[in-house]
Amino acid sequence: MENKYFKTTDSLLDICTQYPETIKIFVANGFKQLEDEAKRAVFGKSLSLDLALKMKKLNVDTFSALLVEGIDLNRNQVDGDLNQNFKKQNADSIHVQGLLPCPVRIPLVEGIDVFIEEYEKEHKNEIVYDLKAASMGLDWLIDDVINQENTDHLADIFISAGFDLFFDDKLMGKFKKQGIFKDSTGFDRLNKDFDNDEICLKDPQGHYSMIGVVPAVFLVNKDELGDRPVPKTWADIFKPEFKRSVSLPISDFDLFNSMLLHIYKAYGEEGVRGLGTCLLESMHPSQMVKSHTKKNQKPAITIMPYFFTKMVKVGGPMIAVWPEDGAIISPIFMLTKKDKLEKTQPVIDFFASKGVGEILSHQGLFPSINPEVENKLPEENKFMWLGWDYINKNDIGALIRKCDGIFKKAIQDESFANLGPLNYTPEN
Repeated sequence: MENKYFKTTDSLLDICTQYPETIKIFVANGFKQLEDEAKRAVFGKSLSLDLALKMKKLNVDTFSALLVEGIDLNRNQVDGDLNQNFKKQNADSIHVQGLLPCPVRIPLVEGIDVFIEEYEKEHKNEIVYDLKAASMGLDWLIDDVINQENTDHLADIFISAGFDLFFDDKLMGKFKKQGIFKDSTGFDRLNKDFDNDEICLKDPQGHYSMIGVVPAVFLVNKDELGDRPVPKTWADIFKPEFKRSVSLPISDFDLFNSMLLHIYKAYGEEGVRGLGTCLLESMHPSQMVKSHTKKNQKPAITIMPYFFTKMVKVGGPMIAVWPEDGAIISPIFMLTKKDKLEKTQPVIDFFASKGVGEILSHQGLFPSINPEVENKLPEENKFMWLGWDYINKNDIGALIRKCDGIFKKAIQDESFANLGPLNYTPEN
């Protein structure tokens, strides 16, 4: 895996010295020697990254992406060249804005730059983009764009995962009701994984486009599980035997809020309370995959994006479980302004393309909706999806806030005094 920071042939010492923010990631994933400066100088100097990961039986590309994410999180304020291309935007410029999933942000941005170079050779127009890491959250969009109420200030194309931004009537939902957006991906059908008798992601009203999804699955610690059965469905998570035994991705707001919505639809308020009572702690996915090394409070189950399960050590106590009733998905949406389609269509075609779909699916394990992409998923792997009827009949923003309140009250009722704030932010 190539990236702008390091090579996999670089020594651990070189990477830690140049990017100190990676030390905690290494330590959290079993490289305890790198925590001590003296040991780091000896141990880290003698091992390249790729060799060290092979010794630990960790996937090189996946772990490298995790390191890159950690570096990006620490350097977002100064890493402007990755977040956006600085051009003087004129009235005719195509403006793309939004959030990209961290594991695939670098290859996607690199692909965008190549596309822009070719596009601007053929057209008398330019493309200006501001695509930040999903971990940065929505505040910058809310303050700079959405609260201004003027649709002229909206970017021509918006991309982001989750339901928070696009469906909340206080955010993009108010513009959707004005008929500002139109799906122009042109798919007659979606990928077979998302266009069948059990699930259909295509918006029947033609407002929203999708380019992929982020699935949530279980990671089970067999050692910590004991005599308890391996959970196979979401309902299993709420059983009394798993009370205070589950780690949830609360810091991943897009995915966690999607979980709240799907659980509420399937199991009502009791299900959302079940999430609260089963919660042991909030963890970042990079911590989840090594949670079996913790001395105290080891979760028996962690719920995490499918991508991070590929970091699990083969032969270790952690096993990935795809829920039989379906992995809850956080869709990666794309909103495109209806009155700008004549000039934005080539850009829309790029984001909906097979090439981008394969980056999402093959590098990020975020299954693509493009019908030409092979997501390489077993046929038995199902997805849990809210459904467009449910989405259109409910105020999704208000429903997220309601579910969040039920969830937090359940935690309070369990007297988790040491849990800490729920807007958990992983340390760099």
